[in-house]
Amino acid sequence: MNKYRKASPSDAPSIVDFQMRMARETERLELDRSTVEHGVHSVFEQPHRGTYHVCEVDGRVVGSLMIITEWSDWRNGEVWWIHSVFIEPEFRGRGLFAGMYEYIKQAVQAEPKLRGLRLYVDRSNTSAQAVYQKLGMNGEHYRLFEWMKTF
Repeated sequence: MNKYRKASPSDAPSIVDFQMRMARETERLELDRSTVEHGVHSVFEQPHRGTYHVCEVDGRVVGSLMIITEWSDWRNGEVWWIHSVFIEPEFRGRGLFAGMYEYIKQAVQAEPKLRGLRLYVDRSNTSAQAVYQKLGMNGEHYRLFEWMKTF
């Protein structure tokens, strides 16, 4: 049975592992585990940074995502950004992200101050883009630009 819930600090080791694997899989990056551990723990210690949510199958955490908020003056409310999505490879294609997305979307619909959901995806990750489009999201309106400091 699938269960979707807000993550707790005891889920941090799984989330760290997921983040390490996602960086390797999607961007061929080997992240520093200590940095990722501190980053994940800081979300639990300072909730204004975001919240993690997990998916369990038969009691095993097999996926996670992080929600961060953006204030929208145009909408006079918050928009939730979905970040750091990872589903264990052997559980992909079973609708688990769709379940997580519906769980998050229902939370947004239930809270008047929340206005919507956004996420970004690597241009080369066409399988994820197909999933997001199937769920009714579109990538037609905005294009993401960034500058990241190198270490």
